[in-house]
Amino acid sequence: MTTPDKTYNKGQLIVISAPSGAGKTTIVHYLLQQDLNLEFSISACSRVKRPNERNRVDYYFLSTAEFKQNIEQNEFVEWEEVYPDQYYGTLKSELHRIWSKGNPVIFDIDVIGGINIKKLYKKNCLSIFIMPPSLEELRKRLKNRSTESEESLKKRVARAKKEMDYADKFDITIVNDQLEKAQSEAEDAIRKFLKR
Repeated sequence: MTTPDKTYNKGQLIVISAPSGAGKTTIVHYLLQQDLNLEFSISACSRVKRPNERNRVDYYFLSTAEFKQNIEQNEFVEWEEVYPDQYYGTLKSELHRIWSKGNPVIFDIDVIGGINIKKLYKKNCLSIFIMPPSLEELRKRLKNRSTESEESLKKRVARAKKEMDYADKFDITIVNDQLEKAQSEAEDAIRKFLKR
């Protein structure tokens, strides 16, 4: 974790975090289509690019050595080693790119990353936690994706259970039991925040 860049401390940030399968990405896509002028923060990662992914669109794909070099040079707002030698983080240059246009930044980010950004940017950041209706519903959603083995499904549900304990570290918690309602609640909260 690093310190916020003082040259851009007026920019606004919207953090959307949730356990995997709670619906945060769907909600972020919805919010980006509204007239809020939000711009998506592209994360950096050190994992291998998947066939359907594009560099500088889906992620900034860096080698592990490049990622570590950026850490040493204090180039990240926040970063985390999610799995051994698999890093994810937010580059300061990405915030500068968006704020230089006068747009608020929106993040689709894991729970710990969301908490770290809120700690750094405090009142300039609105943090929203998307809560699944229940762990059982979350398990069902993840299973319906058909992308998880039984083992990885267990790991994700166990991780989700831990992440749900962090909900009180966020400004707002929205339960995603009806998608349209959750999207509307998130949009209303963001509109109020951006008017301040």
